[in-house]
Parts: sequence; C-alpha cells; structure tokens
Amino acid sequence: MILPILAYGDTVLKMEAADISKDYSELDKLIDNMFETMYNASGVGLAAPQIGKSIRLFIVDASPFGEDEDDPEALKVKDFKEVFINAQIVDRAGDEWLFQEGCLSIPNIREDVNRESTIRIQYYDRNWHYQEKEFDGYAARIIQHEYDHIDGILFTDLLNPLKKRMLKRKLQGISRGEVDVNYKMKFPILKAKKR
Repeated sequence: MILPILAYGDTVLKMEAADISKDYSELDKLIDNMFETMYNASGVGLAAPQIGKSIRLFIVDASPFGEDEDDPEALKVKDFKEVFINAQIVDRAGDEWLFQEGCLSIPNIREDVNRESTIRIQYYDRNWHYQEKEFDGYAARIIQHEYDHIDGILFTDLLNPLKKRMLKRKLQGISRGEVDVNYKMKFPILKAKKR
C-alpha cells in the first residue's frame, strides 16, 4: 500500500525516534508498504518518520544510482538494498565530501551537503539478524541521510544559516502544500486547518 509522505514542517520529522522490539505489530507489512511508497516516489531511501511513525526504521535501495555505468562509485551500490532497524552509527570517518541531496519530504529542493565518506553502523536487518557493517561512498551518504531522519534531523538543518534563510519561503510553501509532486503527501498546515 502506498502511504502519504509527511511534508516539511510536520512535528514528527523533528522528533528523535524510538527503538522497536521484534514483535512490533505488522512490521513486515510496514516495511513492504515503505518500499512501495519509496518506489512510487522515485526515492532511494525512506525513513519511518517520513510516513508518520516515530520509530528507528529506515529502508534503502540505491539501485537507481547504479544505472550510471560511467561512475565506478555508482556501480558499487547497484545491488544495495537493505532494511535498518534500531540503527546506531558507531563511527564516521574519511574526508567529508559535498554532494547534492534531496528529500521526499522536501520536494523540489536540492542542496549540497557535507558528509563523511565512511561510516560504521550497527542495526538489525529485516530478519532481525544483528549486523555491524562499514559502508562508504554513496551507500554511506544515503544511510547518513536516512539515519538523520530517525534522529529528527533534515538535510536542510545541515545547511549554513544564509542558505537556510534563502530557502525559508520555499520551505514554508511546502508546509502549506504549495508544491507539485506526483506522489501522496500530507502537509502540516493543511492538516492543522482541518481540525
């Protein structure tokens, strides 16, 4: 089932998410719905807070990056698909590198964000097997972006103050639903008016 994605300004997006237990109600169904929602919106990652659930769960499928056969970094992630439950980044290393990021909750805005090139992360996979892995390049970047969501951080929070001020009007417009997207969204200001 395709779920609506929360737009910038929704309070759930700014909350630190909670760990879940193995018996979390209908977890497999939720994960399937998140993948369907992400694919419908042409994303490469989606975190549970983006669909209104403040839990430490996010998914990644970086295969769209792998379509660029001229980029050796992109080819490394062409088969990278994973579910991250109760994730904790335990180390960040390597040179920071700028890369233009976007977000399904902040449509039509893309900005350069600095992130470390390598991370080590502990998490449970979809089958509740404990994992501790190191990722680099595009995989590390996508994971860090989604991981930020479960800590209540958006990529716009990482921009310098001048850039944030320049985007303020656009971000407020997104909160009001003044954006053209081809996927289902929930807008916080419209939601507040319905009450």
